[in-house]
Amino acid sequence: MLEATGLMVFYENMLALNNVSLRCGENQIVGVFGANSAGKSTLMYALSGIMLDIRKKEEMAGGERITLTGSIRYREQEITAFEIEPPGKAWHSSLSGAPANLQGMQRPGKPENRRLPGDGRPGAGDPGIRFQNFSSPDQAQKPAGRLFERRRAADAGHWRALMAQPKILLLDEPLMGLSPLMQAMLMQATREIRDERNISIVITEQYARPVIPIVNYAFILENGSAVLEGTREDLMDNPDVRSAYFGI
Repeated sequence: MLEATGLMVFYENMLALNNVSLRCGENQIVGVFGANSAGKSTLMYALSGIMLDIRKKEEMAGGERITLTGSIRYREQEITAFEIEPPGKAWHSSLSGAPANLQGMQRPGKPENRRLPGDGRPGAGDPGIRFQNFSSPDQAQKPAGRLFERRRAADAGHWRALMAQPKILLLDEPLMGLSPLMQAMLMQATREIRDERNISIVITEQYARPVIPIVNYAFILENGSAVLEGTREDLMDNPDVRSAYFGI
């Protein structure tokens, strides 16, 4: 359904994403794990098209030059459009509910959601890909004190993204700032959403332990490169991965 090949992202002369390829099939949950600055959010920005807006704003502000190369295909349709102006024509993109820290940033922020093309049929009701970051500043800095409030905060991002009836949901570090109990509840809800709505999900996280029970396939990013990939069982059987990303 969604396939990226040879994605590379440069901030000026700094290589942030190095020849990364990824595939998410129908009704799959794919995990992308890595430490801070491994390239997880940059990958999500590239997949969702948010990087095109970031690049345009940097150009208009006279900021750093962002270069993207590679290929992204959605349902066999080429949607890369890295060199097409205006980018919205190819991506059919729309930005909604972006947090304040997106404005005037010199480095990529964390916009909340992004829509990519569906199956291309007029009136088909397929908004395509939706990008969602649950770790808003308010959520991270003002944790709710009561259980039902924390559950509501955790679920809110799901519902905002799902209102668009996406076929693919991109989740960028949705567990940040949540308790272990809330992390487990959110991952259970994610799997139920996949099953009930028959959608595909790509999710990034620094630590794999809360996420690995629900993924079908996963990738490990280090310094902008995909250094390992495999099924849930493959990663659990790798002692280095268990130590670095599962804490066991």
